[in-house]
Amino acid sequence: MTEKVTAHSSSAPAPARSAPSGLQTGGTGGASGDRVFSGLAYGAGGLILVVLAFVAIFLVTESLPALWPTVFSDQDSISSADTFLQYVLPLMGGTIIASIIALIIATPVAVGIALYISHYAPRRIATPVGYVIDLLAAIPSVVYGAWGMVTLAPALVPIYGWLHEHLGFLPFFAGDPSTTGRTLATSGVVLAVMILPIITSLCREIFVQTPKLHEEAALALGATQWEMVRATVFPFARAGIVSSVMLGLGRALGETMAVTLVLSPGVFSLSLITSGRNATIPSEIALNFPEAFGMRQSELIAAGLMLFIITLAVNMIARWIVSRHKEFSGAN
Repeated sequence: MTEKVTAHSSSAPAPARSAPSGLQTGGTGGASGDRVFSGLAYGAGGLILVVLAFVAIFLVTESLPALWPTVFSDQDSISSADTFLQYVLPLMGGTIIASIIALIIATPVAVGIALYISHYAPRRIATPVGYVIDLLAAIPSVVYGAWGMVTLAPALVPIYGWLHEHLGFLPFFAGDPSTTGRTLATSGVVLAVMILPIITSLCREIFVQTPKLHEEAALALGATQWEMVRATVFPFARAGIVSSVMLGLGRALGETMAVTLVLSPGVFSLSLITSGRNATIPSEIALNFPEAFGMRQSELIAAGLMLFIITLAVNMIARWIVSRHKEFSGAN
């Protein structure tokens, strides 16, 4: 009898433990909190799309008189050129060339700095260098423009003279070299300094996320530090590097004040060392929009529409490149 009672008592289910007080009252509250947060997130995403749509509608509507003057305006043509393409293509060329110069200069330097901070520099050096890079991103663009106009441009005059003397047979260094240094090449250098902290900061954060097991495995197999970086860090960070470069390109394409202060606008030319031969869309708008009205205002807004399309195309290409490598992760 005692054995039966003991067996029965041992087979009886244990009393249920009471859940913590926070979990007892957090069921309904947690679900409602998730719904509120989800609604806010969807609302923020929808707001971005609405703002983008309104910007696009405004640009297209205000640009119609310049794009099709015979249909949407009393004039037969725009005031700055025979056709809108003749007016905007040189501006687009100057914008793209200055941005490409900035990327060519800034990208390898930024990736090198980010790699030095994340994998080579000791902590006592990497930390202050990282702070300095972050502070560079906080400097206003007008300060960069003033520095480029007063300090950088005169310093580059001898270099432009040397380039013209030795490489003048190339269209990029043809023409009389500038005596003031206010050229498209100077604008590209200033833009490179401006986008350098953006690319560096993003690449640094991506490099430090490389799986340590991959790095240690490469080193254990006898790879040098540089071979380890090439085999593990760069493949892992490839999509992030592309994204950071494209973000810097977007900053360079839309920069206004720095380019306006440095560049001397004029007729478009492939020469990068001649003053008064190039302009960009942002500088053209900044210099002329305050006094513009009527058809001239429509021309400038249409030029802004072209810049909007270029920036949108650049971001779409960047997203396509990133999506090709999105399968790669630290678990692969």
